[in-house]
Amino acid sequence: MSVYDRLAKQIEAYAAHRLTEARDVSVEGLDRIVGGASRETYRFRLRYASGGESVDRGVILRRDPPGSVIETDRRNEFNAYRAFAGVPDVPVPEVFWLEEEGTWLDYPFFMLEEIAGFESSPAAIGQPPYAERREQLGHRKWEILGRIAAADPAAIGLTGCMQAPAPEDCWRRELDYWEGVIDADELSPWPIARAAIRRLRRSPPPPAQKLSVVHGDFRTGNFLYDGQGGIHAILDWEMVHLGDPLEDLGWTFNPLWDFAGNGYMGSLLARDEAIRTWERSSGLCADPDALGWWELFNAVKGQAIWVSSAREFIDGKNHDPIMGMAGLGMANKQDRALLEIMGKPT
Repeated sequence: MSVYDRLAKQIEAYAAHRLTEARDVSVEGLDRIVGGASRETYRFRLRYASGGESVDRGVILRRDPPGSVIETDRRNEFNAYRAFAGVPDVPVPEVFWLEEEGTWLDYPFFMLEEIAGFESSPAAIGQPPYAERREQLGHRKWEILGRIAAADPAAIGLTGCMQAPAPEDCWRRELDYWEGVIDADELSPWPIARAAIRRLRRSPPPPAQKLSVVHGDFRTGNFLYDGQGGIHAILDWEMVHLGDPLEDLGWTFNPLWDFAGNGYMGSLLARDEAIRTWERSSGLCADPDALGWWELFNAVKGQAIWVSSAREFIDGKNHDPIMGMAGLGMANKQDRALLEIMGKPT
């Protein structure tokens, strides 16, 4: 029995356990979706009979891998999807089941609906027919990010399951964490990142203007879009937390997310236009100095992720080639981005 056949049988048994009224439960077309390094992602068709009707629906499985670039809380990710299901203008897929033990599928996991028929590739967004809708997609992207920032974490039920830092402590908590990742995982010194960290600590940003939900990885490639300029689902909430909304905005400006190489933020909008769109949607102000701090921080965070990726691959904890490619291929680009943000020549 192949690995895929075994996993399909495990999923069938789990779904039958969950769907107590269902009969003839089967899993068809199980396939792994390449990309991403904090969860293994699979798609499949779940078929069963219930109440005299046949059900056939697409399902996504997000399962913890043996080793991960970043340690994240799957319950937070699950809860974020569930919380934003009721927030207007923040499209998310429906979540089904969460399991925090490895009893059923060897590792913890959760399942959610598959939203099919749309594109997610960060490279395709710079090609026809999507390139012709670049500005429309860009405005929609930063509008949605603004709505996430504007949402009240308490009202959507996230303050009870996520740590809520004081507004003045948001920056320190995040910088301490990601510097700690570099400390723990670096295979060699990273002097540019260390210089950036020193600068960040010398001149911290003002307290967050409000405590917001921070998606944590809101970039081109983590949403589903179409050729008419629409965005249909925000994905990959594995780094979600409560914090300063400027953290999310600054992450979208990492030069690495210009996958099309056209000079626009996320290959979609000019920086100033993205900021204006976000401010209109969120009702918040993107103070230039504060946003600049978060842009530099996010370049450090990016480098920490690539450092951790290389460590996981070289230590043999995760043999997925994407881990090695990310660790080796992205780190140099991130160093260049750090230098650019700090105003030094490349």
